[in-house]
Amino acid sequence: MQSGVELAELRISGSGESWRTRVIVLRVDPRRIRPQLVRQTRDAGTLGAWAVDSAHPPAIAAVNAGQFSDGTPWGWLIRDGIEEAPPGVGPLSLAFVEERGLSMRLVSVDSIETLRARGGVTAAFQSYPTLLESGGVVPLALRGGGRGVDVAHRDSRAAIGELRDGRLLILLTRFEGLGGILSELPFGPTIPELAALMGALGCREAVALDGGISGQMMVRSSAGTHSWKAFRRVPLGLVLRPE
Repeated sequence: MQSGVELAELRISGSGESWRTRVIVLRVDPRRIRPQLVRQTRDAGTLGAWAVDSAHPPAIAAVNAGQFSDGTPWGWLIRDGIEEAPPGVGPLSLAFVEERGLSMRLVSVDSIETLRARGGVTAAFQSYPTLLESGGVVPLALRGGGRGVDVAHRDSRAAIGELRDGRLLILLTRFEGLGGILSELPFGPTIPELAALMGALGCREAVALDGGISGQMMVRSSAGTHSWKAFRRVPLGLVLRPE
């Protein structure tokens, strides 16, 4: 793979619709990669227009970023050092951040105001729900029903996490039933199962990205381009480029 990016795949089995699930894992060295947040909408801004196939070279990887409502990314958004939207309110959210002179990382919602006051954030987006809190702890809301998170719903999933050595891990799941010919169907793990998977892969912090028919990823290498597309275009994409 390209310097700073590693790609792997594994297959897991679960119950219900996740009886055959492919997991695509991208491990990123933030010291060698620079992020770019690309915002694209259509129909007067009411619908998302971004997809991974719009990430042209020198981009080496791309994934849909955050959550959204119609054509608007949810929560805090900074692109090219300019704040385009204030932080969203949600205790189960985390923010992806790049600061000037520092590498990419995930930060808690409690840290956002400090970062805003200090300045120097060049890129940021917010997402939810948190899958793993600092140290790899599963939030209480994910440990049982009736706590504000649907812990039983199965769907295709996307997530981003921070490993204990500071590298980032981006994950996408795909349905593998029927020989993979229906891989874009929104079948897969529950949110608690996604949290367990991110923990098993070594993440100390992690947050879900929009999944279902929006989850998508692209990785480009000397061997060619690997692309997992989605039915729905989204308003915000995270594109990774060589440093």
